[in-house]
Amino acid sequence: MNGMLKVKMASNVVPLRAPAPVEPQPTIPARATRYPDLRYMGSKSRLLPWIFETLNTIDFDSVLDPFSGTGCVGYLFKSMDRRIVASDFMNFSSLVARATIANNKVHLDGKAIRQLIDGTPPAHNFIEKNFNGVFYKQEDLKFLDRVSGNIRQLQDPYEQALAFAALFRSCLKRQPRGVFTISGDLSHYDDGRRDLRLSIEEHFLEQIEVYNAAVFDNGRKNRALRSDIFQLPNERVDLVYLDPPYVPRSDDNCYTKRYHFLEGLSCYWQGLPIDENTKVKKIAKRYTPFSYRREAVEAFDRMFARFSRSKIALSYSSNGFPDLQQLVELMGKHKKTVAVFEKPHRYHFGTHNNVQRASVTEYLIVGQ
Repeated sequence: MNGMLKVKMASNVVPLRAPAPVEPQPTIPARATRYPDLRYMGSKSRLLPWIFETLNTIDFDSVLDPFSGTGCVGYLFKSMDRRIVASDFMNFSSLVARATIANNKVHLDGKAIRQLIDGTPPAHNFIEKNFNGVFYKQEDLKFLDRVSGNIRQLQDPYEQALAFAALFRSCLKRQPRGVFTISGDLSHYDDGRRDLRLSIEEHFLEQIEVYNAAVFDNGRKNRALRSDIFQLPNERVDLVYLDPPYVPRSDDNCYTKRYHFLEGLSCYWQGLPIDENTKVKKIAKRYTPFSYRREAVEAFDRMFARFSRSKIALSYSSNGFPDLQQLVELMGKHKKTVAVFEKPHRYHFGTHNNVQRASVTEYLIVGQ
C-alpha cells in the first residue's frame, strides 16, 4: 500500500530549511555568439563567454575598445546594450567596426547590391596589375578592382563599411591560410574546402547576407574610429577594454605583415606604396610601441595612466612581454585594486591540416 509515512517530530527538533533556489547565472547574449568573426591572429572570439562572465560583474554603461581588431569583443559589448567607442589603427579593422558596431540600422538592399556587382569595367586595374601571380586567380583580381570602384560609388558610409566588411571576410576565406605572407601556387593547401572552391565574388554575395544579418540597434549611439591609442580624443567612459599587440617572438606576428592586402584594399592603396622588393607586395609597417621589447613597458605605463579615471580590463596571454607580474605592478600604480582572472586557452590559427596551435593561459587583468 503506497502512502506517505507520517512522523511526529519532537517539539525541540528544528526542521531543515529547504535550500535557497540558486539564481541562474547570466549567459552571454546569443547575438554576440553569431558575430561574423574574421580569421585573425589573436582573435578573442572563442573567449567571448569567459570575457562576458568576467566583465558582466563590473558596473559600466560605456566602454572604449581601442584595439578593436575583428570587432567581436566590441560587438559583445553592443549586445550587452552598452555604449561603445571602437577604434583601431588599422583602417580595415575600423571599417569592420563601423559596419557592425557603429551601424545600428543600415543594410545593403537590392539596389545597393546591384550597384556593387555591376559589371562595367573598372576605371583602374591596380589590383590585377600588381597582384597577378601573387594572390588569387585573375578573375578574382578583376572582380576586386571592379567592386572596389563600385563600393566608392555608394553614398552612405555605413553601406560602404558593410560592403568592405563583406569583401574582407571573402578575401580571408579565399586565401588558404587566411594570411597574406604566402603567395604563388598554393595548391598544396587545397584540402577540398568549400571556401577555396568559391570565387571571391560568390563569397562576397554570401557575406553581404551575413553582415546584413549582423546589423542591429542596441538603442545607443556607438562610434567607430581609426586612431592610434595615444591620439584618441579624450572622452570619459566607464570601462576601457585593452587588447594590445604583444611583443612578437618573431617578425611574423606583425599584423600589417599578415594583413597588408586587406589594409591596402580598404583604401585602394592610396597613400600606401607597395614594396616592390617583396614577393607578396607588402606595405610599410605601422609603428606601435607595443611591438618592441625596449618600448613596451613604458607604453603600458602610459596607457594605464591615460585611462586612470576609467575602470580598465586588459586582455593578455602568458606568452606576452611584459610578464603578468610586471603588468599587475604597472596597473597598480594607477588603480586602487587589481584583480587577475585566468583561463587556459589554445589558439588555433590556420585551417589546413597542420594548423598551428598555441597553448597559453589567457588573463583578464581588471583595475578599479
